[in-house]
Amino acid sequence: MTSLAVVPGSFDPVTLGHLDVVERARNLFDEVHVVVVHNPAKSALLPVARRVELIEQSLADAGISDRVSVTSWSVGLLADYCQEVGANAIVKGIRTEVDVTYETPMAIVNRDLAGIETVFVLPNPAHSHVSSSLVRQVAALGGDVSPYVPSAVSAFMNSADYSER
Repeated sequence: MTSLAVVPGSFDPVTLGHLDVVERARNLFDEVHVVVVHNPAKSALLPVARRVELIEQSLADAGISDRVSVTSWSVGLLADYCQEVGANAIVKGIRTEVDVTYETPMAIVNRDLAGIETVFVLPNPAHSHVSSSLVRQVAALGGDVSPYVPSAVSAFMNSADYSER
């Protein structure tokens, strides 16, 4: 039996910490789906299609794209997606106790709705302070985001396509 994990997130933009979580999931499961989901509590900076492209390119550049697919989901609950694809687990990276507090109720509801377990993984300490919102703030103020994001994201955020926003 093949094990399948779903790594959901807004990935707005994808960071090195996100790639670390995907790689950890890839080491634990046979197949991984990275799923860009809409978070109604957040105002997105990048369109979903661009986020998917940047994740795919970043995974390929990092050499961790085998057994990993990238898609988006916006038609229902994440639990619905997990049931549709036959996922065994949801994998979430947690950086701090704040993440645990935020993620635990969602993990319980996903288990109640779809019988799917959530696996929490701790990030590489080098990435534990990085969030997409921090990256967006640094970029908005003209700072260098390259230490925090894959090269594809850094190049995009330094491009005219991004700076015209």
